[in-house]
Amino acid sequence: MVNKNFLLLLPVTIVIAFGLWFAAYQKPLSAKEPIVFGASLPLSGINSNLGQDIAVGANAYFSHINARGGINGRKIEFIQYDDKYEPENTYTNTLKLIQKDKVFGLFGFVGTPTVKRILPLVTNSDIPFIAPYTGAAFLRENNANNIINFRSSYQDEIEALVTFLTEKKGFTKFAIFYQNDDYGEEGYIALSEALAKRKLRLQAEGTYKRNTLSIRHAIHEIAAVKPEAIILVGSYKPTARFITKVKECCFDNITFCPISFVNANALIDELGGDGENILFSQTVPSYDEPDSEEAKSYLSLLAFYYPKEKPSLVSYESYLAAKAVVQALQHNGISVTRQTFIDNLKNLNKYTLNDIPLEYYHSQLLNQVYLSTYAHGKFHILEKYGH
Repeated sequence: MVNKNFLLLLPVTIVIAFGLWFAAYQKPLSAKEPIVFGASLPLSGINSNLGQDIAVGANAYFSHINARGGINGRKIEFIQYDDKYEPENTYTNTLKLIQKDKVFGLFGFVGTPTVKRILPLVTNSDIPFIAPYTGAAFLRENNANNIINFRSSYQDEIEALVTFLTEKKGFTKFAIFYQNDDYGEEGYIALSEALAKRKLRLQAEGTYKRNTLSIRHAIHEIAAVKPEAIILVGSYKPTARFITKVKECCFDNITFCPISFVNANALIDELGGDGENILFSQTVPSYDEPDSEEAKSYLSLLAFYYPKEKPSLVSYESYLAAKAVVQALQHNGISVTRQTFIDNLKNLNKYTLNDIPLEYYHSQLLNQVYLSTYAHGKFHILEKYGH
């Protein structure tokens, strides 16, 4: 029988070896070397929309900068490998990015369980790990200097939802539908804590297995208590199926509350454009805000570089994160090092993204949550929380 403790020690051994390798890889880039970032993303499977949108959003801005001469003459390259939203694939891809591709930084990884799998590689190195698409608490409570989140946390999102629903709607009965893994657990804990602060308790919970559409058991668990609101911590396909089935079998007068990872645009498409009784949580404002300079720039560059791609909140967030990365790189001058890049990113001007404020706080640059509804083909912001 294999010793489980021995298996647990294997990643640590690998990490130590890579720590030594990283220590030797801190010299500044030469004046002609491209600046290479890499990501492991779900580019196929039921979460492929997330990975594809992140690649499109970032590349729209990176392509724009490269067309203008790059960063002091250096082009930006963004390498992506498909992990199908499976942690072991993410681990293999990350080793490839580090060993073979020798990336300058890791950018735009997707998912809580996938990122958790590679966390030892990241925390035991000096390689920048920037803007992962997850609101996981362990990335914000970690003291690693090289981890910089872009988006608000799941705790921020769920706190905003509960605040709005209790204070504005007077709701007291909450349930949760969540993915049965580290991602779902993050949402479950955040909701339990938010309710406990208000002396409320969770009425029911229902789960499904990652990368599946098995939601029948979850419906039975939740429907019995007739909650006023259901917090949705999943991916868009099972979430869409859950919403549809609950409306069909049980009751219509309920508020469904997907957090940002669910992927609002993909969810709406899966629901045939029906946003009735859905309160969305977003970590960036809507891209169709008429007075937003960033939104107008995003829509323009997306149409130019990816004319067949529809705008989405996911690609918009990735676009904004890419712009923050570029601004930090431009402040490096001729000599580009990982440490100066990290320092610059943490100290970006608050108005780098114009009307979207940046402030490095709690290991993240964005500290606002936007609650919205969807009607007439647009997301309409109801409330904004944070600072």
